[in-house]
Amino acid sequence: MSERHGAASRPASTQVPEAVDPGRFRAVVGRFASGVAVVSTRFDDRLFGTTVSAVSSLSAEPPMMLVCLNRASTTHDAVMRSGRYAISVLAADQDDLARHFSRAGTDKFADVDHVVTDHGLPTLTNALATLECLVEEVAAGGSHTVFLGRVLDVGAREGEPLAYYRGAFSRLVRAERPPT
Repeated sequence: MSERHGAASRPASTQVPEAVDPGRFRAVVGRFASGVAVVSTRFDDRLFGTTVSAVSSLSAEPPMMLVCLNRASTTHDAVMRSGRYAISVLAADQDDLARHFSRAGTDKFADVDHVVTDHGLPTLTNALATLECLVEEVAAGGSHTVFLGRVLDVGAREGEPLAYYRGAFSRLVRAERPPT
């Protein structure tokens, strides 16, 4: 796995403006709805997991995903050491799991239905979708690390996703299409 740090090159004449106030930034970025997932891994025979909304498909050729994890998270450290992670995309009725995995704790999987896959990664049994990834690159970004992972395996079931919008879990409402 390779590692890249630092900002992209800027023209020498470009001045970097002062940063936006973090509270204002959060208020504005919160208006971007995202999905909710649990990122998990196994390291030293322990299972780790945390709730995230910063997940994205990166590439179809080859299939790749990215996740952003706070460096203060124990799951972050475990992913860094194990070099692999699973993404369990949560369904609309799984906000309890999102809250559970967002709290600090030592064994978050103790009372949660899960399986350890053939790749040795824990995934949530009733997740809407699962993706298992091998870390290929990492990049630092503020308080987080971006993990770029090659997808090893996937799975899905029918259902609607859990959404995160303006600091709260939500359900999507399909927009009506205008008559054609």
